[in-house]
Amino acid sequence: MKIRFALGQPLRSLLAMALVPAALIASPLALANDKVVLLTSWYAQAEQGGFYQALADGLYEKEGLDVTIRMGGPQVNGMQLLLNKQADFIVNYDLQILKSVEQGLPVVAVAAPFQGDPQGLLTHADVSGLDALQNKQVLVSTSGQQTWWPWLKEKYQLKDSQARPYTFNLQPFLANANTTQQAYASSELFQALKAGEKANFFLFADAGYPPYGSTLATRQDVIDQHPERVQRFVRASMEGWKRYLDNPSANHLIKADNPNMSDELLAWGLSTLKQYRLVTGGDAATQGIGVMSDARWQATRNFMVDAGLLGADAPWQKAYTTRFVKDLKLLPGAEQSASR
Repeated sequence: MKIRFALGQPLRSLLAMALVPAALIASPLALANDKVVLLTSWYAQAEQGGFYQALADGLYEKEGLDVTIRMGGPQVNGMQLLLNKQADFIVNYDLQILKSVEQGLPVVAVAAPFQGDPQGLLTHADVSGLDALQNKQVLVSTSGQQTWWPWLKEKYQLKDSQARPYTFNLQPFLANANTTQQAYASSELFQALKAGEKANFFLFADAGYPPYGSTLATRQDVIDQHPERVQRFVRASMEGWKRYLDNPSANHLIKADNPNMSDELLAWGLSTLKQYRLVTGGDAATQGIGVMSDARWQATRNFMVDAGLLGADAPWQKAYTTRFVKDLKLLPGAEQSASR
């Protein structure tokens, strides 16, 4: 661009005009925020609250990001959408990421919003613990057959003949006192209690099930080409999780995406996140929300290899990187860190 000045124009006017392009370039208003698409693992609910809180509080915008949150669900293949570049980040499962890396797919976990898998077992009141299942039927989904069931079966000497298909319908459990089923405390346990059932819930993570259960993943090319963008997204998201536990003011955004979500269920979901310290427990209590460790990933790898879910020579170290969380040090508040 050439700028011509009239002869005799005051010097300060000339300088002001010459500085206009630089000022526009330097101004945040002149730059469009980086667009980012996050695909969650399920319909909008409290388990995705931290991401919605980051959006509601302008944390993404503060980091120069224009973030769109899209809901997952039973018919949504998040991994496929990530690999097809229709999403930049997905909320995914450690086991699927490790399996994908074994298959040569360029998927990398960059943070662990949950320090323990929220999956557990819903039982009737007569069951005192996971070690009291020898004579019980266990309703297991197709995905559960390739994740937690091999671990549960091995740890408590259960038999494949005890497993029955779980179709995400609570009626078989309610109709049969000898039945237990996979569950989230924030979902199926809530439904059972609302139906008047005196039910118990046992979190697998409390018994040593190793996966984080909810990891934030992206593609290797995103890390290679935009590492600072990844860092900004992770930083804002983990701050969003801390804020959501303190004050879930983003619930209106969750309900806008998922009109079936009630205030009562959102409050229950938040209470279970706190009760089981899914976000703030484990290493997060001392190292910060979102932290991951080599030891935890190796423990999950070892479980999968022992269960025949992963080859012993799979390059499991490629499945994650701690570079974006190791220096965040976003410690939960004293109330969030309290033991249950």
